[in-house]
Amino acid sequence: MDYDNNTQTEDSYLFPVPLLTGVTVICLLFFTTGILGNMMTMLVVFKFQDMRTTTNLYLSSMAFSDLLIFLCMPLDLFRLWQYRPWNLGDLLCKLFQFVSECCTYSTILNITALSAERYFAVCFPLRAKAMITKTKVKLLILVLWVISFVSAGPIFVLVGVAHENGTNPLDTNECRITEYAIHSGLLNIMVWTSSVFFFLPVFCLTVLYSLIVRKLWQRKKKNIGPKTSIRDKYNRQTIKMLGKVPDLFSFEQDKPAYAVNPRCEIYNIAY
Repeated sequence: MDYDNNTQTEDSYLFPVPLLTGVTVICLLFFTTGILGNMMTMLVVFKFQDMRTTTNLYLSSMAFSDLLIFLCMPLDLFRLWQYRPWNLGDLLCKLFQFVSECCTYSTILNITALSAERYFAVCFPLRAKAMITKTKVKLLILVLWVISFVSAGPIFVLVGVAHENGTNPLDTNECRITEYAIHSGLLNIMVWTSSVFFFLPVFCLTVLYSLIVRKLWQRKKKNIGPKTSIRDKYNRQTIKMLGKVPDLFSFEQDKPAYAVNPRCEIYNIAY
């Protein structure tokens, strides 16, 4: 009897205990700083009216999605330590997976939209002032969240609580991909959806930032007068910061979890 219990306990771990302990400590540090950092980002933007720029509206939206991801982190850790039995119910299994997927999509879309805004701000500054308003940005952010909700909706069918045939559900329940999702082709559809959400925005970002860098380089050559050194300084900073975006975007696709909000450094640039 003791042997069975020990075997069951050992089988409940996906990875060695020392590794799980290290991952847990790191995740708790990310959890604490991430909750505080993203909440501060949102509070600053909404409390101070002069901070409610179109750029900061995107940053607040991404901070909100990151905050939701961090709130789901304890469940991720729970699954690492005990992936079965899952005794927290089918709804919670589906819900936290949905939130994670939805927020990932939302952050990716917000990064892409913000990058497009930066492109217009740099390459067409006069047109951008007329076209890009706070009202339009708020509406666009709402649309992006709706798209994210709809795109992540199949998660409620894709995952669920299941157990091995011929076993006690109380001992073998798992929060995992359902058999229906595998045999119906839904899993393949979601894989393709996730791929589109990654590769298409990456392509857009590559094109947009290539155009931005070219525009800044052309502007640098044409600049004359006392303001040249200041503008050149901003241009050099911008080009350096743009190099961080692919890494930032790739990390968002994996899991949008940041201890602080490094996007502020990347996008809050004076032109």
